[in-house]
Amino acid sequence: NTASVINLWPVLEVVWLGLNLYLFIDTFHWYEDEDAYLYTRIMLGSALAWARASATCLNFNCMLILLPVSRNLISFLRGASTVRALRRQLDKNIVFHKMVAYGIAVNATIHIVAHLINIERYHRSQSKEAGELQNKLSALGKNSHESYLNPIRTYETNTTEEVLTTIAGVTGVVITVALILIMTSSTELIRRSSYEVFWYTHHLFVVFFIGLIFHGMGQLVRGQTPQSLLLHNVTYCKDHYLEWEKATQCPLPQFSGNRPVVRVMFVVMHSSGVLELHMKKSGFKMEPGQYIFLQCSSVSQLEWHPFTLTSAPEEEFFSVHIRVAGDWTIQESLEIPSRSIFLNLLAVDGPYGAATTDVFHYQVSVCIAAGIGVTPFASILKSIWYKCCNPSTVLTLQKVYFYWICRDPSAFEWFADLLSFLEAKMAEKGKNDFLSYHIFLTGWDESQATHIALHYDDKMDVITGLRQKTFYGRPNWDTEFKQLAENHPSIGVFFCGPKTLSKILQKMCNSYSSADPRGVQFHYNKESF
Repeated sequence: NTASVINLWPVLEVVWLGLNLYLFIDTFHWYEDEDAYLYTRIMLGSALAWARASATCLNFNCMLILLPVSRNLISFLRGASTVRALRRQLDKNIVFHKMVAYGIAVNATIHIVAHLINIERYHRSQSKEAGELQNKLSALGKNSHESYLNPIRTYETNTTEEVLTTIAGVTGVVITVALILIMTSSTELIRRSSYEVFWYTHHLFVVFFIGLIFHGMGQLVRGQTPQSLLLHNVTYCKDHYLEWEKATQCPLPQFSGNRPVVRVMFVVMHSSGVLELHMKKSGFKMEPGQYIFLQCSSVSQLEWHPFTLTSAPEEEFFSVHIRVAGDWTIQESLEIPSRSIFLNLLAVDGPYGAATTDVFHYQVSVCIAAGIGVTPFASILKSIWYKCCNPSTVLTLQKVYFYWICRDPSAFEWFADLLSFLEAKMAEKGKNDFLSYHIFLTGWDESQATHIALHYDDKMDVITGLRQKTFYGRPNWDTEFKQLAENHPSIGVFFCGPKTLSKILQKMCNSYSSADPRGVQFHYNKESF
């Protein structure tokens, strides 16, 4: 009815306004209270928080601005909706577009004014009148082991020239000009008298969004790094700045822009040439089997490489195992005193989902790995252990079969250690039947064969050190799948490895799945990067 149609629109306005207020206030308080920005606030005052809060709202509104004027999207929503009241709201798409545009204009004005004040305060911090602490902070970055906080390096700097020679400054000017032209050409007078001016000028949105993407790359606003915060306590050290170079409890603070920086807690170089990194990052949440992209700026500012997480969500850190291979390695970048647990800054993008996260959705899961494809199952098996040990966890998964085919298990001795740990813990809990694992060795030399034969009757496997003996050669998948089909009605199969083996396994799943939905069913899942 008409009344219900009219009442829905104010609700949308209130929700939009509420989200803007929440984002602005939350971001404002973050930059006003966070220790990482205490030294930045000493230079800039509250203008820092005003600039960052308005930037958050700008990003939010710029995400929304194109949605109401996307004809295909509006047509799709109109056709997909069966409720007439909702379809009628789509007629107000231009009204919502204008409302979001006003939000962009207001926040852009706040952002520009705040940053003009910030530039001036950065400049003033280089003057003798600013005070000793501001001068001390402004002088950081002159030596190779220091990072800077103040982008204005000397008091003689021409601030206008500085703005026009930075990424943030140039893109800021481009964005501002494009926004002014778009909004002024949108007035009713211009639309009525010269619609073409309005239409073509509005296409500057392409320039606007390209500038917006690059605008934050300048990283002019910098905060103290997580590592530095732990070593340099700002609450104490800000009052003892004269002793920064002398006092061990107040080393020089280190700063960086807004990058996805993590803190490296622990590093192990395994004898097999695998580097194990334990990291922490604020707000990082993962699921078993997920992966991240990792960047080490000292190796390359542009390259991001995917690594599967080998930790479980239940652990207080997240970890990756990196095999030293190729020309991209962070091993050389981690040369620090052994007494320190803090390393060079790494950047992390993720985590991202993967097929193996569905392992827990089946009563019976078969995990098959080939070579380095074993990595995602480290996280899965660890998480299985934690869930089994937690009485409050209701676990759908009742049985796990794990197959690992590799040429040289010593290349992944860290994973054999994990299996050994799980084997012992499962035995302690009386859950020996929960995890059944089968390791197949496909490559060995004559001396290894002799050694294996001599120790064949030992209780522990000579290759892995596990109670479960290693098989030699490749598995007979017909035999394995036939046994699985005889014992279980529904099975999830998860694989990570080469395409050739993936095709074989998928064929096996199809062959041993019953045509009757009530019969045995194999559900195939392949891990992809």
